[in-house]
Amino acid sequence: MQEFNINSKKANRFDAIVVGSGMTGGIAAKELTQKGMKVLMLERGREVKHPIDYDTANKNPWDFEHRGKVPINSAEEYWSNNRFGTLANEEAGAFFTNDKQNPFIEKRPFDWIRAYHTGGKSMHWGRQSYRWGQHDFEANAKEGVGIDWPLRYEDIAPWYSYIEKFVGISGQKEGWDVIPDSDFLPPMSMLPPEVHFKDAVMKKLNRKVTIGRIANLSQAQPIHTALGRASCQYRNKCSRGCPHGGYYSSMAGAIPAAVQTKRLTIRHNSIAAELIYDEQKQKATGVRVIDQIDHSVTEYFAKIIFVTAGSMNSAALLLNSKSTRFPNGLGNDSDQVGRNLMDHHLGSGATATIEGFEDDYYFGSRPTGLYIPRFRNWGTDKRKDYLRGFGYQGGASRSGWNRGVGMDGFGADFKKSLTEPGSWTIGFGGFGEILPDPNNRMYLDPEKKTSGAS
Repeated sequence: MQEFNINSKKANRFDAIVVGSGMTGGIAAKELTQKGMKVLMLERGREVKHPIDYDTANKNPWDFEHRGKVPINSAEEYWSNNRFGTLANEEAGAFFTNDKQNPFIEKRPFDWIRAYHTGGKSMHWGRQSYRWGQHDFEANAKEGVGIDWPLRYEDIAPWYSYIEKFVGISGQKEGWDVIPDSDFLPPMSMLPPEVHFKDAVMKKLNRKVTIGRIANLSQAQPIHTALGRASCQYRNKCSRGCPHGGYYSSMAGAIPAAVQTKRLTIRHNSIAAELIYDEQKQKATGVRVIDQIDHSVTEYFAKIIFVTAGSMNSAALLLNSKSTRFPNGLGNDSDQVGRNLMDHHLGSGATATIEGFEDDYYFGSRPTGLYIPRFRNWGTDKRKDYLRGFGYQGGASRSGWNRGVGMDGFGADFKKSLTEPGSWTIGFGGFGEILPDPNNRMYLDPEKKTSGAS
């Protein structure tokens, strides 16, 4: 039996283990395998294969039973997703996690968006991609908030460039300190009303407006085509999964790059339940895994362990990894694991109609819009009621035939009127960071098999 255990450990030993296959896990696996390491990637959810498992990617609106609306069972089973606004409908619902089957306790409302499958939330992130600048890395120290960052912009700038070239970020170089320029692919075009808006805002308010910087390939480069990725098709079907690889996801980018090395092993339906801490070596040496199908338990070992399961699940894994040395969870001597949760606010904004531009229209559906960078507490603007600032994302569009859903009218004349483009509108929503607060936390319930947030 002792010999069996030794052989089992050898079979389950890797150079590195990556917990999670999403945005960070994918990049970790890519970098480690390309540097010659044998890597095990643990994904707690089901396998999704790119591009063949994007079942709804090429369906027409009339191919869906509920025409893209959120059916009653989805509203009940995906309540956190739908409350947030991600809408687990027939088009994209397969890539969201069922909240009823994976419950969590709310002390205060918290929209926990999860994606338990290959690629994780990289399958449906917003893809807006902006560098932090020097002021962002210095803000904590200057304002006495949280703890000071251990690095500065100049330290991380080369790594920004490295990852931007691999991911593919389209955008316009502006030379602004508030959002430093990236290594861009060609920018996507502004629509005529947006150009008018940009010029008017600068003239009247002296505020900056640029085209949104987004991880969609405006012009695929050899580093992208080598992985089977192609330029964005302007289809507006990103939430269904992109069979063209036009937008960046772990599925289209990092995981294929790691697979090409033949050093990556992916184990699906594998819940990382606990990090194994060796009391003699005084370090984590492995991961205890529960198979969510048959509930069997397997231990895997490696010198390097990357915990990249998202902020909530990564904290939960550390809290559940108790030992004599760490009775409150691995690395939790400070009692800060799971605390200081930070999200960003959204939903506040404004819309307006635009007169004119009747002769202007557009073909396809561009995956980005305009971006107004932070202008509060920047330069000569000084606020006393809050720290830092926020940016706006939005843009212009022209209503189409579906505007008739909310209009009065019927008959041939009404239908004919809908064949003509409607009026132009422009809208923006604000996005601002939430500062760290130790009372914003998640924890593990000592009895219920769910997580909690307060």
